[in-house]
Amino acid sequence: MLNLSGLDHGRDLSQLGLRLLTGSFLMHETLDNIVSPARMQEFVGFMTQFGFPAPNLMAPLGVWVQFISGALLVLGLFTRWAGLAVAATFVVAVAMVHFAEPYRGWWPAIVLVFIGAHFATHGAGRWSVDGWRAK
Repeated sequence: MLNLSGLDHGRDLSQLGLRLLTGSFLMHETLDNIVSPARMQEFVGFMTQFGFPAPNLMAPLGVWVQFISGALLVLGLFTRWAGLAVAATFVVAVAMVHFAEPYRGWWPAIVLVFIGAHFATHGAGRWSVDGWRAK
């Protein structure tokens, strides 16, 4: 009773909720860059300002990696790969953009590093395309 092992029954629901929340967030936050050339150019300018190499290439690549990874997380499809992509993307964001900020500025990006690492190491859970395919 003290170790709260009864909460283990909620593991799949928790995994599903975290996947849906994270995936939909990534998709929501990148969709404007996908549908609006002007917003994508703003992002290219942002990446230029922070010294990213080849920002005209890296901006669309980063946006699409986040959007596709988000969609894969929502579906629970290739979840471990999506988690790796999210973790890697946000390690770069922390290193290139947030490193000089106070800790509060790091928080969203560093949390996404560890959420990505979580999915890479734990997979999608039972309620997912990956879970269905594993049966």
